[in-house]
Amino acid sequence: MAPGHRVGMKEVEALWEEVRELSLGNCAQVERLDLPPSPVEFLRDFVSPNKPCIISNALHQWPALSLWSSNDYLCQALSSTEVSVHLTPNGRADSLVPHPTEPSSLCFASAHVQRMPFPDALHLISNADKIDNLVAYAQQQNDCFRMEYAALASDCEAHIDWATEALGCLPEAVNLWVGNHLSETSFHKDHYENLYAVVSGEKHFLLLPPTDVHRLYIRPYPAAQYSYSQDTGEFSLELEEPVRYVPWCSVNPYPSLDTKEKEMSEFPLYFNGPVPFECTVKAGEILYLPSMWFHYVRQAPDSSGRTIAINYWYDMQFDIKYAYFNFLQSIYNPESCCLLSRGARFNGLYPDASFCSSRDGLPVDANVTECSGKAEDESCSSEQ
Repeated sequence: MAPGHRVGMKEVEALWEEVRELSLGNCAQVERLDLPPSPVEFLRDFVSPNKPCIISNALHQWPALSLWSSNDYLCQALSSTEVSVHLTPNGRADSLVPHPTEPSSLCFASAHVQRMPFPDALHLISNADKIDNLVAYAQQQNDCFRMEYAALASDCEAHIDWATEALGCLPEAVNLWVGNHLSETSFHKDHYENLYAVVSGEKHFLLLPPTDVHRLYIRPYPAAQYSYSQDTGEFSLELEEPVRYVPWCSVNPYPSLDTKEKEMSEFPLYFNGPVPFECTVKAGEILYLPSMWFHYVRQAPDSSGRTIAINYWYDMQFDIKYAYFNFLQSIYNPESCCLLSRGARFNGLYPDASFCSSRDGLPVDANVTECSGKAEDESCSSEQ
């Protein structure tokens, strides 16, 4: 690169194309393996190149595949267990919603978390269509499978053996997810190597590699919290005090017909760029989701109205790839950073915080929490 040359979007867009041509492929399909790989194959072909894959026939030895199809079995095994359930009016927690006092702008909303007996939680989740304006999702994270669902431990593996050997460590956390067709997870990334095993139902993923960070228009939004009243059956949404800003992906990849034109105009780098990778993970399959890949998740329930999955979070290596990503993320792009009123560069997301904050009306010393994913970063713990 010539001295004094300034990296612009032309160079960044070329990177999007090159990473697909040289490593990921241009078909927007995630590679499928018929059987689990050996540790060497997994490390060489997927972990090292930071490339996702789906492994079929990966859970055939798990009793959970048959046992968890029965609500009676789950309720009996967890009859005396209280679990944390995330409640929202629409199934979208840790996502962008209209600001409670300025509806023309957005805030980052976290779910109302309520402890309840597991049978009650499963009833709420499985009967979503019979309950208005209340969507329940059992997805506490923070190692919730080993903490809250220990009674089910013998039904599945404590870790994925070939992944553990390849990565050289045991999982830092194992989480259980029980949701329904209304539960969605907005675009985010995690600083973990993620082995995502679906036990019942299906999970639908949209994936973007870390190189595409500018396409998601990460901007700081004021944090807010849902509160649910059992007396009235209604939600309220209130901003956190003191005000805290959470950098979050601004793109909704599934806009409604009413908002599609507006969304495409506001976020052209996403809608006009390379097609995201897309895959469906079915019961008995594992998705390897590499660290720092952005993902948007929807789900389709089984015949009992729920989708159940377990994921294993392994520590990522903070190596040269992480350094490359931080450098790429630091490249200022006025189109993705500061077009909207809340665009700002904070806390390592973009270098010169005073530039955006001064022009966009945010205080230079604003409290901004860098959040890697849905409650997957303890600093933002509330939800996936």
